[in-house]
Parts: sequence; C-alpha cells; structure tokens
Amino acid sequence: MPDYLDDLRFAHVLADAADATTMDRFKALDLKVETKPDMTPVSEADKAAEELIRGHLQRARPRDAILGEEYGIEGTGPRRWVVDPIDGTKNYVRGVPVWATLISLMEAGEGGYQPVVGVVSAPALGRRWWAAKGHGAYTGRSLSSATRIHVSRVGSLADASFAYSSLSGWEEQGRLDGFLDLTRQVWRTRAYGDFWPYMMVAEGAVDLCAEPELSLWDMAANAIVVTEAGGTFTGLDGRPGPHSGNAAASNGLLHDELLGYLNGRY
Repeated sequence: MPDYLDDLRFAHVLADAADATTMDRFKALDLKVETKPDMTPVSEADKAAEELIRGHLQRARPRDAILGEEYGIEGTGPRRWVVDPIDGTKNYVRGVPVWATLISLMEAGEGGYQPVVGVVSAPALGRRWWAAKGHGAYTGRSLSSATRIHVSRVGSLADASFAYSSLSGWEEQGRLDGFLDLTRQVWRTRAYGDFWPYMMVAEGAVDLCAEPELSLWDMAANAIVVTEAGGTFTGLDGRPGPHSGNAAASNGLLHDELLGYLNGRY
C-alpha cells in the first residue's frame, strides 16, 4: 500500500501558503465579498487561496486533477486534489476565527474516489489537523510537532456530546423531528459548525456530529481525519465516505443510533 507521506508533506506546504494568504486579509476593512449564484458569499481571499494552491499543484503535481470550490474541476486521472480554500467563509468575512483551509488527496478505487490524505488548517485558531491513509490522525503546529488523536470511547447517547451547524437545513429536508429527538437523548449539544465538530470528534472532545447538506470539498479532508482517528464518517444514508451530499461522523460506537434518529427510525 502506498504510504502517502510525501503527499501529506506537500499538503502541509500548500496549507502553509494558504494560511499566509488568508490571514493577511482576515479582518481587513477593505476585504471584497461577492455573492455567488447559490447565494453564499465568496471573498477575494477564497479566490486568492485557491489560485495559490492550484498554482503549486500544477507545478509540483502536474498529472493530478484538481477540484476546488471556487474554480471547479481541472484535469483527469486516478488522483484528485480536493480543495476548500476557506471553509466557513461567513465566519471569515465577519471576523469570527472559526474557518479553515481544507486540502485532501483522493484516489480512485472501489466505490469511486476515496480520500487518502487530508489537512485541515485553521490559522486564526492556531490549530491544524491531518491524516494519511494507514498512518493515523494528528494535530499540532507541524509534522515534527504533533500529537496523535483518537476518538472517544463514549458508548451511550446519554453521555454523548453532539455538534451540529444549524437547524434550518434539517427542517428543509423534513428531518427536524428526528434531529430534535436526538438532541433530547444526548448529554450536551453545541452548534459549532463547519469543519470544527469533525475535528473535535477526531480528537475525542465531541462524540458525534452531522450536517444535512454539503459538497465534496466540505467533507473529503474531514473524512480521512475522522476515520484515521478511529471514527466513522458516512452520509446520512450510511454510505461510507464523503459522497452523499451530507455527513454524519461519530466515534463509531454511536453511529447506528445517530443515523437512526436523523432518518426518523426512532
């Protein structure tokens, strides 16, 4: 099995470059923000960070394809880099420090492309998480200054902490009743949103999280970090990986119950 460590090291280089770009414009009074056709915001920093990452990839990995939130798909082949230059743009443009650059390498295999490397870099929080297939998940300032992370061993919903993004998406999908039933069963709920709850699942601070509507670039890096930390990452349909247009992540012990409530089976 490939060890992917060279790709992981390169993903850190990409994240370093993106962090410098995004932090330079964070809280800038003249930050330019536009509204995309789907009515979500995009800032000049989103575009600049993705352009920078694409430039590095085109020079260093010219045979690999690239899929990014702002500029779509480019190239073909069995290896594909998936990039969200700023996950949490609404936080970014308001000066909230909870946002991150998500970088993942996906490789063609059974069931389609699967993430084999992931880096989640949140420079305004001073945090970074990463994983490579078969090598575990870590957090730290750099590859040389890292701590391995693992999901929790909480086995009862009554003792579990559940993180989510917002209520509106669940209501739009007709899943709100099951969602609310789940919140009544767990010990604690918090609406952290975006990449952060998945990283907290991976490091054992939160036990389960879910979001009703997502794109591949929102999930690919998160998925490999969660699974390499010993957790479970699926769609709400139970399909493993980041391909369902939504996500449920847990320590594994609570996953069936998580999906059961969110699909109205309880």
